[in-house]
Amino acid sequence: MFSRILLLPLIASAALAQQPGIQTSRQSAVTLPLPKSDDAFHFLVFGDRTGGPEAGLLVLAQAVKDTNLLDPDLVMTVGDLINGYSNTADWEAMTKDYRDIMQKLKMPWFPVAGNHDIYWRGPGKPPGEHDADFEKHFGPLWYWFEHKKSAFIVLFSDEGDGTDAARDFTSPAQQRMSETQKKWLTESLEKTKSLQNAFVFLHHPRWVQATYPGAQWNEVHDLLKSAGNVRAVFAGHVHRMRYDGKRDGIEYITLATTGGSMPGHYPEAGYMHHMNLVSVRPEGVKVSVIPVGAVFDPASYTPELIAEVEGLRGLPLGLTNAPIAIDGHGRGAGLVEFKITNPAKGDLDITVLPSQHPGEWISTAEEVQFVLKSGETRQASFSMIRVQEGFSSAFSVPSVEFRAELLRDNGRIPLPPRTVNLPVTLRSLPDDFFKAAPQKVLRLDGKSALRVEMGNAKLPDGPFTVEARVLPAHDKVSGDIVSKAEQSEFALNLSNGVPGFHAFIDGRYTSVIATDALPPGQWAHVAGVFDGQALTLYVNGKPAAATPAAGQRGVNPLPLYVGANPDARSAPTQFYTGAMDEVRISSAARYTTEFTPAAIHARDETTVYLFHCDETLGPFLPSDSAGSSYGTFTGKPELIVP
Repeated sequence: MFSRILLLPLIASAALAQQPGIQTSRQSAVTLPLPKSDDAFHFLVFGDRTGGPEAGLLVLAQAVKDTNLLDPDLVMTVGDLINGYSNTADWEAMTKDYRDIMQKLKMPWFPVAGNHDIYWRGPGKPPGEHDADFEKHFGPLWYWFEHKKSAFIVLFSDEGDGTDAARDFTSPAQQRMSETQKKWLTESLEKTKSLQNAFVFLHHPRWVQATYPGAQWNEVHDLLKSAGNVRAVFAGHVHRMRYDGKRDGIEYITLATTGGSMPGHYPEAGYMHHMNLVSVRPEGVKVSVIPVGAVFDPASYTPELIAEVEGLRGLPLGLTNAPIAIDGHGRGAGLVEFKITNPAKGDLDITVLPSQHPGEWISTAEEVQFVLKSGETRQASFSMIRVQEGFSSAFSVPSVEFRAELLRDNGRIPLPPRTVNLPVTLRSLPDDFFKAAPQKVLRLDGKSALRVEMGNAKLPDGPFTVEARVLPAHDKVSGDIVSKAEQSEFALNLSNGVPGFHAFIDGRYTSVIATDALPPGQWAHVAGVFDGQALTLYVNGKPAAATPAAGQRGVNPLPLYVGANPDARSAPTQFYTGAMDEVRISSAARYTTEFTPAAIHARDETTVYLFHCDETLGPFLPSDSAGSSYGTFTGKPELIVP
């Protein structure tokens, strides 16, 4: 039941302080629910430890650490504590390994015997196999105890058939509980029936009739049912979580493993190293699954650790590869080199994964993996080769994924993986590429642009011209036609359909802006010219605005965008919406008087970039200029027939 108390006015603070509940010196009309104050407790159940490699002991040790953080009242098990199936000397050595780990628990733990703990294999089998060894080192084969009005009843499901035959849980004759143990169980249930709860633990889930046809579990279930207070039965053995539901109010629950063998980590399918957390309250019992290693100590998250991990998130990858050069037929290769230094106090487990594009790209290494000691530097390389010929719409840019884990005494701390696209350049073009290309235009949707890695050196300081044919999507379009402006450089843009030209000269921006918007629904030619003395804006070949400007032109290393403007991080902003064609940048004042714009621009010695916008090669829109210049698209622009 929730206790509730209404916060009283300050004048009643004395009365408030005299009753249990919320204590305050503030006024509030809110009623805060108080937590349950009933007699509740928690316990954990560990699954099987056996059948797996020695590393299973490490899982068990982690489960012990997790359990100490959770601090339950007690820990139960469901058998198969050791690998067993051995002589006494080996059995005792394995028992010591198990007990040494479990004794680090800060609360009591209780054993259950399983087939691995009892079965003897090899010569010299004694009567009862390892029964006596178990009771000497672990405790009784069956027993019960009381804790906080609850009974914990441990059963033994590997008694055998009462003969000297080797124990075998697959034999129906050995699956039945002995009359001796059944009589003890009947008496124990009678002694504990006045308690609020009873929980039963055994190794084999004998209630699964298809697996244990000889168990005759219905007889045992009837005993549990008649007690009236049995809430759940826990078992293991199958190394897979299984819930067989409630039967007459009794839940039947099978655990997977806490360090035992499994085909893999598939939690959704029931395969997982885990513990069951059981919460016991007067109104009922709740069971939940906690994966081993999923319990964390807040004290481990020190400022030093946080600073170390944050520093590693930006770990320099030292990529030093030259761009992968692709020829006009789509083939090429490049060497990818990287150098990583570990600045952390702990070791770093590094994995480098080249992207896989079967049939298009191949790598000389499927992965590069190594452990970096603190302060150590490692260099490595591999080659990326494009084996597919031609450029299809599915052309993919190769990438490399970097994964890192910080190794610490108490486990691994995975860092967020980083994927870096590898630079790809267009090395050459087919000889007749521009002549053979169909006449198209570039259509931009207000989210797309053409990015050109221009840098500082492509456009020499001094006179230049920026021009393009444009068809805005409507008469109020605002966006950049051609731009490299970010506290420097230049831009040719539209603002509510009105063209403008801006250049950073002599330490400040100078602008020329037309007085009229472009005619709606019509192609227009817009050009911005800087001749060293003035800025002039031409619209359809006629001067629309001019202003004096002289001095050194500011430059930046940001990319040039056609259809957008770069921000300080090189990302596109201020997108243009509409069609565009014949985009040209020239290292000269190309126009000085009124002129008739050409439908198709021609390349000459002053041409820095010339995008006819007629044809792409994969992700590249080639420029009809010296060298193999090109741009790459962001978003989803289209080349269409006008």
